[in-house]
Amino acid sequence: MPLPLVAIVGRPNVGKSTLFNRLANRRDAIVTDIPGTTRDRLLAEVAWNDSRFILVDTGGLEPYPQDVLRDQVKAQVEAAVDQADLIIFLVDVEDGVVPMDLEIAGWLRQRQKPLVLAVNKVDNQKRRASAAEFEQIGLSEPVQISAYHNLGIYDLMDQVVPTIGVSPEETEDAPEGMSLSIVGRPNVGKSMLVNAILGEERAIVSEIPGTTRDALDTPFLYEDKPVVLVDTAGIRRPGRIGRSIEFYSVLRAMRAVQRSDIALLVMDATELATAQDAHILGDVWDEYKGIIVVVNKWDLVPKEDPGEREIAVQTIRQRFHFMPYAPITFTSATMGQGLGELMDLAFEVYGERTRRVPASRLNHALMDALGDHMPPARKGKSLRIGDIRQVDINPPTFLVKVNNPKLVHFSYHRYLENRLRATLGFTHTHLRLVFKGRM
Repeated sequence: MPLPLVAIVGRPNVGKSTLFNRLANRRDAIVTDIPGTTRDRLLAEVAWNDSRFILVDTGGLEPYPQDVLRDQVKAQVEAAVDQADLIIFLVDVEDGVVPMDLEIAGWLRQRQKPLVLAVNKVDNQKRRASAAEFEQIGLSEPVQISAYHNLGIYDLMDQVVPTIGVSPEETEDAPEGMSLSIVGRPNVGKSMLVNAILGEERAIVSEIPGTTRDALDTPFLYEDKPVVLVDTAGIRRPGRIGRSIEFYSVLRAMRAVQRSDIALLVMDATELATAQDAHILGDVWDEYKGIIVVVNKWDLVPKEDPGEREIAVQTIRQRFHFMPYAPITFTSATMGQGLGELMDLAFEVYGERTRRVPASRLNHALMDALGDHMPPARKGKSLRIGDIRQVDINPPTFLVKVNNPKLVHFSYHRYLENRLRATLGFTHTHLRLVFKGRM
């Protein structure tokens, strides 16, 4: 279930970045008294009690920008609002209600998005009395806060969290069938691959990198099996995104990965396993999603050398050493080649991710792993492992009882995962091991 998106919106210099830093518990946003300091957007994952959401800081919104740069800022804010599940509209008690606040309020009202009105810089009794005038804006009951002094933040979150819905732990029932997200750098043929799999012109295809802006969800049947295919915008290195709406395309892509079962990492056969491909793969790995590496445009590779495919596999394996179990397949979307093999592989990975292991077999696998390699002592203390049980699927999740989770070294964690994957037949999928101290 993708995390909800909360955008902080307001005119320049009302304290949006200060509130962002306060909620995100960090100092990433530059805070100054100069209006318009924030031009690039910032985002952070925020944990509040049992809920999590993505928080986006935006530049100061001016309804009628007077130059190109301010017009770009407005475009970014509009993109953030379009994607947001909730908007925090921030105003400044020092200035009172100004005409620009009323214009922004009218603009936000037309968007018909859940909205919380927050009056910032309320840090004394006089300002608390002045905050009442913001009721004339006619949105929600104003929440009085001081982001700088950490006042009223809990009251603000009491308005935000219930509105954006359940916490990730309270996930909805999974939709029937397998969900595939298609990710990768721009112009590697993702949309063409979508069209080839579906057998129709579902997504716009262009030679211009970055044509796809939105994530397109398409349910269909493949050999009578339900599948949801999600095409996404090309993901570039963060430093290359710049001040454009493409930033939010990347955000859409990563949220699409969150709600999918398996990510198809599409790369160009003429430019294998770039650093950005590895970065995308790392993001998918962090989300515990299934992964299939799709080498597209294979028809462009000269076939004089019969070992060319094996060389490509070795190159990818060498550069993606941290995920050696990720299967690799070769396609040509334009020629319609390799599509059946790709889909068969996707169902194989999905079958692994949704498989449950009998308790007896699971404990035997753990005992065999311990018999071959007992955990080493750390700082004179020994890690003792009790039993293991499977607590979830997709990804396969296993709870391991230990005497002290802090004694689990990352290398032994990796050893156990690799042994369980090999012993239990999880050939192509990530496993999640959760180490818990005995009660």
